[in-house]
Amino acid sequence: MENTMVAFTTFFLIMIAFYFIRIVYRRLQERTAMKRLARSGIQYIDQMDGFQFETYLKALFQQLGYKAQVTPKSGDFGADLIMKGQQKIVIQAKRYGSKNRVSLSAVQEVYGAQAYYKADEAWVITNSSFTKSARALAEACNVQLFDCKALQELILEVNPTHTAEKV
Repeated sequence: MENTMVAFTTFFLIMIAFYFIRIVYRRLQERTAMKRLARSGIQYIDQMDGFQFETYLKALFQQLGYKAQVTPKSGDFGADLIMKGQQKIVIQAKRYGSKNRVSLSAVQEVYGAQAYYKADEAWVITNSSFTKSARALAEACNVQLFDCKALQELILEVNPTHTAEKV
């Protein structure tokens, strides 16, 4: 009976140690992946899908010192990311082809998200550019727009040795 109790206790302690090692390993993997993703350039962004782009932006802003979280794929009330730093910022992320421009609907969505999440600022970030109407509405609603060039500047803040130029 005593040997069984010792064996059970040993097994239990090994399982707990294994569990904690697995958690630490996963966090290290995630941190490494996030750093690698933040250093990638626009040419890689152009190949991402929308969710990958949101995850990329999360990694990028974490490198810039923000606490960022990606919202659920549906029911996000117009925000793809929520960032907290000195202020709360909601972001609508639009990963488009270089010939497609972001329309005013993205500005409308993030403006609504700003009210819903009680955020201080609202941003739309794209790897492309914006239509004239999107720029006009953003100015009227005080929504900040980050096009391809502004995104490149953010990338350069994280990794100044990488140009992130389009190929």
